[in-house]
Amino acid sequence: MGPVTKRAARAWRGLALVLSAAVLSSPARAQTAKETNQQTQFWTSVNTTSRLSDRWGAVLDVHMRRNNFIKDPSFYLLRFGAHYWLGKDLAVTLGYARNRVAPAQPDWGTWTHENRIYQQVQYSNLLGRIRIRHRVRNEQRWQEKVENDVLTGRSRFSDRLRYLASANIPLSEKESMPSLVVSDEVLLQFGSEIVLNTFDQNRLFVGIKQKLPKDWSFDLGYMLVYQQKATGYQYDLNHTLRWFFYFNPDFTRRKGRHDPAGGQD
Repeated sequence: MGPVTKRAARAWRGLALVLSAAVLSSPARAQTAKETNQQTQFWTSVNTTSRLSDRWGAVLDVHMRRNNFIKDPSFYLLRFGAHYWLGKDLAVTLGYARNRVAPAQPDWGTWTHENRIYQQVQYSNLLGRIRIRHRVRNEQRWQEKVENDVLTGRSRFSDRLRYLASANIPLSEKESMPSLVVSDEVLLQFGSEIVLNTFDQNRLFVGIKQKLPKDWSFDLGYMLVYQQKATGYQYDLNHTLRWFFYFNPDFTRRKGRHDPAGGQD
């Protein structure tokens, strides 16, 4: 075999290896192609921030979320904490949350629990008549693991960092009239088991906020939740009707306005 023939043979072998690699890798690429699951949800809650003194307050929130609008359960959450005002519009919170999560697969029956410790800083200010709120929340999460619909007795730990920016825009000079609320929250997570989905989710909300008598109010609107799953290539796109209630009593003599510490889970 001459030098030209040998070079040609090597070239053909190289081409064959490249084609073989492409053929063998194509199923893997097909398996990891981006998948988006769209669903409808309903999310409601009662969020309380009670002022107990000039500086100290208490937080207590209860949340319920349903899938397929209201047909199927998604999760139930109880959160409480201590709230401290550093100034009129600046506050910090330290607390604990307990989450009960519905089975991950349609044919499974095992519910799981999640324990959280969280730290939060919140700042709000007025831009003309528009109230702008910034919130940074850090959560340490312990999520029970399930394999084949059976609890393993182990937990998955992660640290989640969240940033929320919201704007409350009055639509009238009358306080009895509703205002427009627009908010967006980005959630990032970290940990030894967080490999493919450092980006956890984004929550965009548009709705109205309405004051009610005796320290009550609610917001009602549409929230778009875009969440990346642990696989890295699977995503949930949740079209959510959100209806949150707020109760913010002031048990001090000052009887002044204070911003709620709770809100979105």
